[in-house]
Amino acid sequence: MSKNVVLRPVVWIGDSKKRLKKMPEDVQKQLGGELYLAQRGEKPPHGKTFKGIGSGVFEIKDDFDSDTYRLVYAVQIGTRIYVLHAFQKKSKQGIATQKKDVDLIARRYKEAVEMEKECQS
Repeated sequence: MSKNVVLRPVVWIGDSKKRLKKMPEDVQKQLGGELYLAQRGEKPPHGKTFKGIGSGVFEIKDDFDSDTYRLVYAVQIGTRIYVLHAFQKKSKQGIATQKKDVDLIARRYKEAVEMEKECQS
């Protein structure tokens, strides 16, 4: 007998959903499928901790056609999953995420925390 799984609702912050929709279809399917696993409370196979923003922030990475795409989301802000950013990695040096993307993710994380506080009150 299979256990009923409750999917956590997803909240898209800023233009993150629009940016995902502009990515190649294969990338959308990959990132979307792994986000679905996160909604189910599972760890996505290509997911890892996104350090330096806050607790419970993760990124899913997909390499496609010599480009790298990322989706960053937060799971420890209430009961919802907040998608903070979706982007094509442009850094040509190492694996570091560009500062402008990190800054955007940090701003959106704070915005998500505020949104959650408003929902609680």
